[in-house]
Amino acid sequence: MKINPFLRKKSISDLQHEAFDEGNGEGMKKTLNATNLTMLGIGAVIGAGIFVLTGNAAAQYAGPSIILSFILSGLACAFAGLCYAEFAAMIPIAGSAYTYAYATLGEFIAWIIGWDLILEYLFAASTVSVGWSGYVTNFLKENLHITIPPTITQAPFTHDPILGWQSTGSYFNFPAVFIVVLVTTLLVIGIKESVKFNNIIVIIKVIVILLFIFFGFSYVTEENLTPFIPENTGSFGSFGWSGILRGAGVIFFSYIGFDAVSTAAQETKNPQRDMPIGILASLAVCTVIYILVAFVLTGMIDYTLLNSPNPIAIAIDSVGDNLKWLSPIIKLGAIAGLSSVVLVMLMGQPRIFYSMSKDGLLPPVFSKLHPKFKTPYISSLISGGFAVLLAGFLPISILGELVSIGTLLAFAIVCIGIMVLRVKQPNIKRPFKAPFIWVTGTLGALFSIIQMLGLPLDTWIRLFIWMAIGFVIYFFYGKANSVIGKKIDK
Repeated sequence: MKINPFLRKKSISDLQHEAFDEGNGEGMKKTLNATNLTMLGIGAVIGAGIFVLTGNAAAQYAGPSIILSFILSGLACAFAGLCYAEFAAMIPIAGSAYTYAYATLGEFIAWIIGWDLILEYLFAASTVSVGWSGYVTNFLKENLHITIPPTITQAPFTHDPILGWQSTGSYFNFPAVFIVVLVTTLLVIGIKESVKFNNIIVIIKVIVILLFIFFGFSYVTEENLTPFIPENTGSFGSFGWSGILRGAGVIFFSYIGFDAVSTAAQETKNPQRDMPIGILASLAVCTVIYILVAFVLTGMIDYTLLNSPNPIAIAIDSVGDNLKWLSPIIKLGAIAGLSSVVLVMLMGQPRIFYSMSKDGLLPPVFSKLHPKFKTPYISSLISGGFAVLLAGFLPISILGELVSIGTLLAFAIVCIGIMVLRVKQPNIKRPFKAPFIWVTGTLGALFSIIQMLGLPLDTWIRLFIWMAIGFVIYFFYGKANSVIGKKIDK
């Protein structure tokens, strides 16, 4: 009997067998533990958000109450995180939300989410690499007096909502291309080596952030924190309680990345235990750090002065020479922080390709492993190549707009999928169970969908165009070559 390809699913038992069958020695190396996964999550989450968005959201939307925005956004991510943790422990396969959707909602929805995840990982890596370029260029110029020619430090075109596309006079963004090439090389060499590199970077940037919190705390004044919730200016989202909500939506980008932990499930030694720890611990650590940074930042300086690409540096400069020594350290911390985000995003993307290729939805070349390093090196090189083009030639505004919508769609599908599975397969072994699933799953999906509806129309239009390209690939290749489809049709 033929089953509609929209509805055909991967068996949970088959997925579990695939995850734990290492007899042929052809799978990816299992080298990661809970600590590695937690560090990967922290590496992915702490980046552009903490060094840029905190100040911007405080200045434009919430004032000192941006602290409450971080708590709200963190809670929304926690609901999705619990659902991810249940799936990751139960189905420890590279592929993240794509694999989870395939097991619960069917092949077509799985394709949609797999294609959509490219927006999150590939475009986020490109976006952050452009931010990395800006910090590196500024640090070299201001602190080492080395000036990189402007013709190779930005995209050849910039985009303004009113003026449209304009030439910058630049050829391409060399520093952004450089970091993508460096990270891609690391990922081809091996996940263990990449994780060691990430661990070092995470330790550096966490130390830098803790230095800011520790030394900045003594400069926090009650005057800067009053009023804690600035009065609304008369329009929704402009301070007041609606500003806290708007701020939560804006700084949601700060939390993007913790789900990337789940893409490394197949390379984890004890995924049933370690995946939930890695996902939830990294999310908890990052939420606490964000709240502390937001408190110190808005307490050191009037929030109206924080609408800048480098708000933490501005806060340090505002207290005079006493903390002048900390400014270059903060910049180095930002560079390190953004480096690890690029690493984790470019690590996640090839593993999505790997899973889709193993299922027949993409050509076999995407699941080819390196004979020595046992990494999906072709997928890594392809992902790196596209990231080079995006980072080198597109402005950060265009890249950044597409990231959040892809992530929110992934969150919503995971939250819905875990509830579907609880109904259809209630007796399946669950090493970790999300508590109060009907509350957790519903709120996780609801928060994600509401935030998607608040995104600009152009972002939705670009999403529809991207999805249309994906549909063409699925209907002309994936549908006919699906491994599950061939098994069922027999």
